[in-house]
Amino acid sequence: MVRLTRAQQQERTRAAVLTAAAAEFAEHGYAEARVDRIAARAELTRGAVYSNFPSKRSLYLAVLLDSLPGPTAGDTTAVEPVDVAGGAESFARVWLERLPLSGEAPPAGRLRALSVTGVFEDGPGRTALAEVTRLESLLLALALESCRARPPGRRVRLAEMILTLLHGANHLAQTAPGFGDPFDVARACRHLATLAADDVWAPAHLPYVAAARQCHDAWTPPPTMTDEITGAPAGPAGPGVVVLLGTGRLSAAEEAIRAARPGEHVTVAVVTADPAESGALTRLRIADLAACLRRVFGPAFRPSLSLVLDDRAALASALGVEATDDTEAAVRVTAGHIVARAHGRGAAYAAATAPIPADSEEERR
Repeated sequence: MVRLTRAQQQERTRAAVLTAAAAEFAEHGYAEARVDRIAARAELTRGAVYSNFPSKRSLYLAVLLDSLPGPTAGDTTAVEPVDVAGGAESFARVWLERLPLSGEAPPAGRLRALSVTGVFEDGPGRTALAEVTRLESLLLALALESCRARPPGRRVRLAEMILTLLHGANHLAQTAPGFGDPFDVARACRHLATLAADDVWAPAHLPYVAAARQCHDAWTPPPTMTDEITGAPAGPAGPGVVVLLGTGRLSAAEEAIRAARPGEHVTVAVVTADPAESGALTRLRIADLAACLRRVFGPAFRPSLSLVLDDRAALASALGVEATDDTEAAVRVTAGHIVARAHGRGAAYAAATAPIPADSEEERR
């Protein structure tokens, strides 16, 4: 008889819980699912379920994360769209593949759609959901801005409108199956790209942001981190800007992107006080979006942004910053040293616009 190690037993228990939970959520939906029934399906105790997942919500998110497909050939063979309109339509077509099938049971359809409708009804959860959607809009906008044939300007408002339309189509597919044609929705996204939008970037608070504090601190980043956008190792050793954002402040990522110097790399690390819920929500939404972007824009899409999910607060600890849902902190890294630090609202902008010391500039060259 083969004896399992403690880690192997924990992994087996977790897998059993996830399998049972997926069946429960597919049959009853999130609201009507019961942890007692999940435990019975897995032939475990209720305590064993909660020892692996602290809440029904965290378990539901874990099931959705477990359902995400791994990398496919489409991730590396996609053809970069020539223009913004083509990119918008192609992205919509890929994203709409998740829509529930017309004859599918509603609970199972919601799982297919990666739906979190009714899951986050509390204030912090709704805030995290709004903020991660703003971060998704920024990432989609950067992809659209990478198209070869495009007028100048940013595309964040376009990305927001596209995601609004797609999430609306998703909601209707769950509540009124059979209504609407996904191909019409994709063509509508193409049309949105042709509309003129007043897409300027001028947040009202930026003129009042305090300057970053100059310093010369040693910089030793964690050894292993993954860029969620490309799936490649992320190396925020600099030169560039490293931004730590809690799940309640993700919209501030654009401040670093827009204010960074041309050609400069920005690393955005997402931290949270609740990795099992708000952290899992962020991972779910970003992993899903990144997979869609890779399928549409291919390996050529490598924005001057790395996105790291710092669930264990390793990067936050390296920077001496507390990981909370409201964290907003940033540093400028040059020649292996932190040369500027900023905390609080506007920190990303302050670090991105901080001057580079003359001696650091020479050393970098």
